[in-house]
Amino acid sequence: FASYYGDHMVLQKKPSGAVVWGHGELGAVVTVTLSGAGGLIIMEKTAQVKGPSGTWTTVLDPMDRGGPYALTAEQGVENVTLRDIYFGDVWLCSGQSNMAMTVLQVANASQELAMASRYPYVRIFAAAPARSDVELEDLERIDLPWSIPTAAENLGHGNFTYFSAVCWLLGRSLYEALGFPIGLVEVAWGGTPIEAWSSRRVLQACGLPEDTGRHIWVGKGGKEEPQSSLWHGACFNLKPALCFAPPLSLALSSSTSPHQHLSGPQTPSVLWNAMIHPLLNMTLRGVAWYQGEANAFLHTDQYNCTFPALIADWRRAFHAGSAGQTELLLPFGFVQLSTYRRRSADDSFARLRWHQTADLGVVPNARMPSTFMAVAMDLGDEHSPYGSIHPRDKQNVAHRLLLGARAVAYGDKDLVFQGPYPTRAILEVTRGLLNVTYSQELICRQRDAQAFEVCCSSQASPCQWLPAPVVAVGSRTVTLALSGCRTLVLGLRYAWAEWPCEYQACPLYNPQGLPAPPFL
Repeated sequence: FASYYGDHMVLQKKPSGAVVWGHGELGAVVTVTLSGAGGLIIMEKTAQVKGPSGTWTTVLDPMDRGGPYALTAEQGVENVTLRDIYFGDVWLCSGQSNMAMTVLQVANASQELAMASRYPYVRIFAAAPARSDVELEDLERIDLPWSIPTAAENLGHGNFTYFSAVCWLLGRSLYEALGFPIGLVEVAWGGTPIEAWSSRRVLQACGLPEDTGRHIWVGKGGKEEPQSSLWHGACFNLKPALCFAPPLSLALSSSTSPHQHLSGPQTPSVLWNAMIHPLLNMTLRGVAWYQGEANAFLHTDQYNCTFPALIADWRRAFHAGSAGQTELLLPFGFVQLSTYRRRSADDSFARLRWHQTADLGVVPNARMPSTFMAVAMDLGDEHSPYGSIHPRDKQNVAHRLLLGARAVAYGDKDLVFQGPYPTRAILEVTRGLLNVTYSQELICRQRDAQAFEVCCSSQASPCQWLPAPVVAVGSRTVTLALSGCRTLVLGLRYAWAEWPCEYQACPLYNPQGLPAPPFL
């Protein structure tokens, strides 16, 4: 069997068939048998070992949820049996350090770890961080083979190792909501930009250079270099694992020693090659993604191309790799960037949050069908021991992802999974007011004079952004004062800051407690 099949695994249940593959002798025939309790044979498949790399692949018939089953592969006199296998839904979790943050590192970690034993049917697997200049067929190394969750050994193995808190909390709550086995596959590496997770097709589609030589560049003194060269500045002669993306290294080194999981490779496609490409034969039910901090400092304004292109490319690749078993519009959930520096005037986080929605502010949308987003800008954590870029409240992140997953992936039509979003704005010129109508009922938690800003200008650029204080909040409307604005109002934006509000105290929420997302 290939590296990521093992005892205790979860395989994708019906309506899809699970793909199983492995290695063998060229030309040999491999018989794959699925058997239930007492050795009862449920199905048998044969597959031929094909070149050039000597692999065999078969698609199991779609199976109902449940287990345990045994799966045997036989070739001549040799055989391998995997035991304690369940059928359920398999979710892939990927991204950078906020996805890699483990259950050990979150708020209430000891409580979360203590509850691990209640979830024996949520099975976890973590690939080891790996990079490659060519697309690999199988994973090089595995950090955690398929396992039943236990507190110390695997959920709280260490910082930024395994198991991912966002992934675990989402999987655990999916299990509670759905009542059948969930398999979680973690492939994450801290400090990595989207380019490293993207295939060459994505980079080409977005006009980004595909190959930058074999170096990883960092900025001198952590300053933003002009974007003319692909990677900033020059690289110190360190092991690749210690090469930092500039601004993050400073933030992280102050609170944690430089650690390879916080400073992953920047080179285009190397993580696609080594960590995603090997998994393409896996039948999946959905993807959860938490990445983007590194791109607040690299190709920020290309993210509105790279992110939708990555989603579309992963979908095509997983669909093709699984012989059509992973659905073409594979549900794809992601976390919108949280916060980093409290009083920063830099708007790169705000721009990246906007680009995460393909500049449409809310998902799913025409450019990003079958996606869902957890807003996290109100979950800042200035005193996080892992640096403020790593907030410890991952429970709310996972809860917001869960709502999106239930609505988008599982078709729960009545579930509110997004915060309120503006549908129209009407200018009352004589009174100097702007009335903004929202899609949902509003709860105002905070009267913030800075949250809304208007572009106040006689010509479109450069824009002069001035605060538009909130005068009144109705059930679905917000009235803003345009006191400072004597000329045309050409634009409106909300929560356009790196650190837009205090913890769970942005101005606008819906009655379900979901924050209004930022917009431009």
